[in-house]
Amino acid sequence: MASPSSSKVADGLNPMAFISHIPPLEGGNYRVWREKYELTLALSENDLALTSPCPTEPVDPVREENESDADFTTRQRDHVEVCMKYDLERKKWDILNRKCLMVAIRGSILDCDTATEYLKKMESQFTGSSKAYTSTLIKKLFNEKYTGGGIREHILKISNTASKLKPIDLGLKDEFLIHLVFASLPKEYKTFVVNYNMQPDKWNIEKLIAMCVQEEKRLKSL
Repeated sequence: MASPSSSKVADGLNPMAFISHIPPLEGGNYRVWREKYELTLALSENDLALTSPCPTEPVDPVREENESDADFTTRQRDHVEVCMKYDLERKKWDILNRKCLMVAIRGSILDCDTATEYLKKMESQFTGSSKAYTSTLIKKLFNEKYTGGGIREHILKISNTASKLKPIDLGLKDEFLIHLVFASLPKEYKTFVVNYNMQPDKWNIEKLIAMCVQEEKRLKSL
């Protein structure tokens, strides 16, 4: 009997457990969703319908001109074996195609017969919406202004918005993000920003938050 610890490890390595980690499909995460979806199916060996086309039904043999009875009978017999092989392969493919659709749709209803057809529709739909989503995020980043309420929360809000660009390969470097934060600050922080620009050291987001909180306290004490 397996120990509880070994069972736990086995459960942790169960590929189908990854299904719960496939994120809901949204405007800006199609690429991440697609990667996790395909990885889950590959690890669980259920991706046949994604990697191979649907088996083609064999055509019944037609007797050729001047073909002997014996030769035609042999071809018919061989065809029976081909049909049996096709039936098995098609059954397996249909089952796995259904699994692929069930994992992809997960409660939604879409008129698609195959998983590959579904993915093509999703790619077409979300490529367009992803561009609009990206544009919205960028506008939000550049228009964000600090009006009070806690500078730590303000910086985290900007950082969280910027993090949503990473899945679509538009992640921002900390240095650029820091300058975005500086641009969002009111005029009271002008000297603080100038002092940063004059020093050789570069901050990360954690250092930026700590220094801005300190500066906010200093300004409130004046």
